[in-house]
Amino acid sequence: MFRTTSGTRRVMLLLCVLLLSLVFVLPKQSRSLLQGIGQPLAQLLSLPMTALAALDRGVQEAWYGYLALHQVSEENRRLQRELQALRGRNNELRELGVAGQRLAAVLGLKERLKAKTLAAQVIGWDATNWYRAIVLDKGSRDGVKVEMGVMAPDGAVGRVVKVMPFTAMVLLITDPNNAVTGLIQRTRDEGIVEGTPEGRARMKYIPLLATLQSGDVIVTSGLTGGFPRGVPLGTITRIDKAEGELFQSAEIVPEVDLHKLEEVLVITDPLPVGDGLEPPAARPGPVSSEGRP
Repeated sequence: MFRTTSGTRRVMLLLCVLLLSLVFVLPKQSRSLLQGIGQPLAQLLSLPMTALAALDRGVQEAWYGYLALHQVSEENRRLQRELQALRGRNNELRELGVAGQRLAAVLGLKERLKAKTLAAQVIGWDATNWYRAIVLDKGSRDGVKVEMGVMAPDGAVGRVVKVMPFTAMVLLITDPNNAVTGLIQRTRDEGIVEGTPEGRARMKYIPLLATLQSGDVIVTSGLTGGFPRGVPLGTITRIDKAEGELFQSAEIVPEVDLHKLEEVLVITDPLPVGDGLEPPAARPGPVSSEGRP
């Protein structure tokens, strides 16, 4: 066994006394020494602690951000649903407004007419493509009969050619099988207005001496066709006067946009000539060389 000598014991005891003296006799120097040793150690230990604290803050901010974003997303979806509902309501109100304007125009026409009329709604078009015709929601049970005239606020539409109990078919004035007696409003010359294969209308059998002009308005004469006198048929756009022919003809554009019909009036009892719709004011035409319109 190793034994410590008395000299070694004395040296160790002396060292302990010296250390205790340093601690008690020189406290400031001891604290500085300890601080010098502890500061680097504290900085070294603070790095992972700071990283952990930053990570914790990041996780908390991400979580709170997720919760806020989720709430914003829910609010956005709710607002989108409300906006879609408001758009649908707006479209409904707009359609009601347009329908109200159309109905007001039809009622205004009904008040102007002295003839008996029946309001009807267009519910379909001829599906065979053999005729240019529309289908109304009124039929024989409502008093509709064949050959009755049909008109819109802007002018003549056509004639009833087929009647069922609850519906009726109307042949448009642009159909080649339809014919209505027309009157040139400016010259008072008469002719027959028929449809063309191109979907327009033409006035035939106009006297050769009639002084036609582009822009002349054609109205119903009231003699045939189930219409009172003065219902607008169309406007002359081109005049055909061939040499050697007994009559002249004119191409006309219908006054009514027949592709946008929704409500019409069926003339159930046209009155005699002169007792129907008051003719609209004549449109100004080009001035001739003699100074007359």
